[in-house]
Amino acid sequence: MIPIDSKLPGSSDSIFSVVSKLVKEHDAINLGQGFPNFDCPDDLKDLITHYLKAGKNQYAPMAGTMELREALAKKMNTAYSSNINPITDITITAGATQAIFTTIQAFITQGDEVILIEPAYDSYAPSVHLAGGNIKSVQLKAPTYKIDWDSVADKITDATKMIILNSPHNPTGQILDNEDHQQLEKLLEGSNILILSDEVYEHLVYDDSKHISLAAHPRLAQRTIATFSFGKTFHATGWKMGYCVAPENLMKEIRNIHQWNVFSVNSFLQYALAEYLGDPSSYNTLSSFYQAKRDLFQEGMSKTPFKALPCHGTYFQLYDYSDISSLDDMAFTEYLVKEIGVGTIPLSPFYSANYSDKVLRFCFAKTDDILLQAIDRLAAL
Repeated sequence: MIPIDSKLPGSSDSIFSVVSKLVKEHDAINLGQGFPNFDCPDDLKDLITHYLKAGKNQYAPMAGTMELREALAKKMNTAYSSNINPITDITITAGATQAIFTTIQAFITQGDEVILIEPAYDSYAPSVHLAGGNIKSVQLKAPTYKIDWDSVADKITDATKMIILNSPHNPTGQILDNEDHQQLEKLLEGSNILILSDEVYEHLVYDDSKHISLAAHPRLAQRTIATFSFGKTFHATGWKMGYCVAPENLMKEIRNIHQWNVFSVNSFLQYALAEYLGDPSSYNTLSSFYQAKRDLFQEGMSKTPFKALPCHGTYFQLYDYSDISSLDDMAFTEYLVKEIGVGTIPLSPFYSANYSDKVLRFCFAKTDDILLQAIDRLAAL
């Protein structure tokens, strides 16, 4: 056997794969992995079929079709009063995760430090390590999971190259507000630190709150690379279609990596999405759609021993189970799957160390009947 010097020696299957496998083995309801159990809109599928049959099946331009980039620039400039240039500032990617990976490879070199806000989506850290960077973690605390900007400031050194932010935030459901933006702006003033802003849940914001993209922020945009996901927006995570937005000088470096990675992504989907985005109601109704599901789930879960934590965005809801069990979150996750028949996601894999809270993440991007079935099972605890 040829010896291999692994680039990620401590890597293992993601918690999402682990839980989904467990759910399948025990025929449980999957409120763990973050994907809807309902399909994308029929009129969008009709457009996809149209462009597939129309022969839009060859390579798209490296940065994406001009039609889609123009539609996205119009969407962002209307929503955020920004001045995004579709020619220079937008690149279509194979999902937001590829956009994140490509961005990190473009800017992080050996010894650079990246500030990570934990709990953090599990693709961030491996991408940094593969680029030769070092992680500096700032841990959020229940129940509010608000960022302590003084703690962030304490992590900044001369080697700090990037801070990774995620709003609306997976897994906590929190959002950055105007005060956060002001503190972030003050913190980074005079520095060359970049912001990688994961905004895949931009349209899933509740209770009359508004998402403001950092890519459109008057003073933060010059240092921000923001990533987005069509899969999250249009209930089609299997498409792996996303995009990133950044100023021209930053986007030039991202495209320099992107072209040697995937070069370009799915062509006929791009033409379909460009036309579909012409109707703003295709995405502007998402907040009310998912808030209804959040509220339904919260109401039902109030009849269980779980304690809800605040959820202002995403399609995830955190619940405290400390009144139910003293098991750690991974052991309790396994118990719920095997004995109760409901899959969830523990929070400990979203932290690098020193995590012991009794909190689980539930995904409410499911049809109402599935949510109610899961609630009935959990109420038996």
